[in-house]
Amino acid sequence: MRCSYRKKIIYGVITILIFIIFSHPGLYGRSSYEFIEKHNILKYLHEEVNVNLTSNAFTNCDYHDIINDETTLSPNLIEGDLVEGHGIRDGGEYIPQDCRPKFSTAIIVPYRAEQLRGFLVYMHTFFRRQRIHYRIFIIEQVDSRPFNRAKLLNIGAAAAINAGFPCIVLHDVDLLPLRPSNLYACTKQPRHMSSSINKFRFVLPYLTLFGGVISIRTSQYKMVNGMSNEYFGWGAEDDDLYSRLRACNFKICRFGPEISQYHMFSHKLQRKGKLRSDLLSFARKRMAADGLSSLHYLEVATVLHPLFTHIMVDL
Repeated sequence: MRCSYRKKIIYGVITILIFIIFSHPGLYGRSSYEFIEKHNILKYLHEEVNVNLTSNAFTNCDYHDIINDETTLSPNLIEGDLVEGHGIRDGGEYIPQDCRPKFSTAIIVPYRAEQLRGFLVYMHTFFRRQRIHYRIFIIEQVDSRPFNRAKLLNIGAAAAINAGFPCIVLHDVDLLPLRPSNLYACTKQPRHMSSSINKFRFVLPYLTLFGGVISIRTSQYKMVNGMSNEYFGWGAEDDDLYSRLRACNFKICRFGPEISQYHMFSHKLQRKGKLRSDLLSFARKRMAADGLSSLHYLEVATVLHPLFTHIMVDL
C-alpha cells in the first residue's frame, strides 16, 4: 500500500515537471545555441546612419537602458492605435527628436493579402522605445504567380540601398518582436533575430535556421548578391541565403533566447516550391548570377502611406 502511494507521488511529480518544461521551454533552452551575452551587445553593434539623415539634436542617443529593458510586450497591441504626435513621416519613417540616433534601419516586409494595419501599429509602437532611425518598406506581390518571398526581399533591399540605408532587416509579416531589448540594428556579422518563437516553444529548431527576421548590413547583402530570385512557392530560400553567407565566410550571430522572443500568428500556408530542393543543391554555383544582379520585375506603383512605403510589383 505504502509502495503504491509512493509511486503515485513520483508519478505526480514527474507530471508536474513535464508540464513546467512544455509550458515554459524558454527556461530550459537558454544554452541551445551560442549567442552574444547581453553585456557585450553594444560593442558588437555596427554604428552607421543613413547618408541622408539630418538631426538637430545636441546629444547622441544612448542604448544601455534599452539593452537592459526586461519588458515583454503583448501581441494584443496590434488592436490598439498609435499615440498622438507620434512623429512618423509619410513612408513610415521615424527619426528620434531628443537625440541623434546611431543606427538607421530599413525594415523590409514581403507581403500578399495579410492583415497589415495591426502589424504596422505594433511595430511603430515597438520602435518608439528603441531610439533608432527607421523606415518600413512593404513589398507586395500583386500578380497571380506563387509567392516569391526572396525576390520581394531583394526588391525591398534595392529600394533601401537607393534610399541610403546601411542596415536592413528582412521581416516576415506574421512575426512580432516581444522584447524591446531586441534592438533593430545591424551587428558586425549578419544576425538571426527571431531565434525564440512561440510556435517552436521558444526553442531554436536547428542551428542553421536563418529565417523569419534577420538583420544584415547592406554592404554584406550586396556582397552575397542578395537572395535568389528563383524560389516561387514556400521553402528553402532562407537556407539558400545561409549557404551564400557561408560561401563568403560570414558567421551568423544571435542574441540570447530571452531577448530574441517573437510571437508568430497563424496564417494560410503557402504552396511548397516544386524546384526548391534542386535550387538549393546548386545555391553556391548560382550565387554570382542569381540575385540583386539579375533582379527584373514590373513596378506597378510606389506609394508613401502615413505608416509605410508601399511598393507593388508584378514578378
